[in-house]
Amino acid sequence: MERVDGDGLLEAFMREPRRYTSHQVAEMAGVPVYRARRYWRALGFANVADDAVEFTDSDVEALETMLGLVRSGIYDEEHMLLVARSLGSATARLAESQAEMGVEALDQAGVPLAERPRAWRRRAARVVPELARLLVYTWQRQLAAAAGRIAEQDMRAVRLAVGFADLVAFTRLSRQITGTELARLIDRFEGRSADIVTSTGGRVVKTLGDSVLFVADRSHIAAEIALRLVETHARVKDMPELRVGLAAGPVIWRMGDVFGTTVNLASRLTALSLPGTILADPQLAEELEGDRAFRLRAVERLSVRGLGELAPFTVTRAAAP
Repeated sequence: MERVDGDGLLEAFMREPRRYTSHQVAEMAGVPVYRARRYWRALGFANVADDAVEFTDSDVEALETMLGLVRSGIYDEEHMLLVARSLGSATARLAESQAEMGVEALDQAGVPLAERPRAWRRRAARVVPELARLLVYTWQRQLAAAAGRIAEQDMRAVRLAVGFADLVAFTRLSRQITGTELARLIDRFEGRSADIVTSTGGRVVKTLGDSVLFVADRSHIAAEIALRLVETHARVKDMPELRVGLAAGPVIWRMGDVFGTTVNLASRLTALSLPGTILADPQLAEELEGDRAFRLRAVERLSVRGLGELAPFTVTRAAAP
């Protein structure tokens, strides 16, 4: 468990005091400390010294909850550890982003560094209960939606349309602008991209600063998302041009991410695309044939690293009648 500084921040955010060592928590949960530490590491927390009083009543409850799910047979131990890792990974990124926004708010308010711990404690008292409810609500809605999508699917080989959108020359640009300007650009790109993908009927799998990976159940939805991404970001001042690769076929879902040849193909096609261009693999292009919303144009055969040669198609909007 990572040591939090002595300014009372852990107590402020957890809303309870430290009481226990790791051995005491493990004993209360009825497991050896090495097993307890497996769960804490899965959640993303580092080990602490044996005699360090770092744990609260919530730490005991959380460990007992995970062990109870295993003992009841709902999960075996390995799947419970996978659940813990996914929770740790998702919430760590969420916590980092919220902490950064908190720092920005304190900077804008002109709070001196010496007064930051007190300001953080006041902020925790105001926002933690509300954000905790919002976090649970959002997770429950997302879980319901995900369960509804995959309830009758064989998750070993789901068929989807995959899109990979990438900002051109982003690395060079990042060396030419300030850190603040870069952060704003990334925020605009990620925010607008997520809005476009979800509002058009797709799902964002992940963003990587200068790129976004998304999926859709139908090829025409993926193509529409790609066009809207290119069109929307082209209207944003100082935003680098976007290029997109599309592919359709089987993918493997694992821990909220997608893998497989189809995903790799979409990524490779993105790298081969010209700025402002959308390249689709032959399978996705075939599924768009006859759709009057799109215009397809075959390009010369390309050598796709690791996947051989194929003849992709550019995707544009059909001309208005």
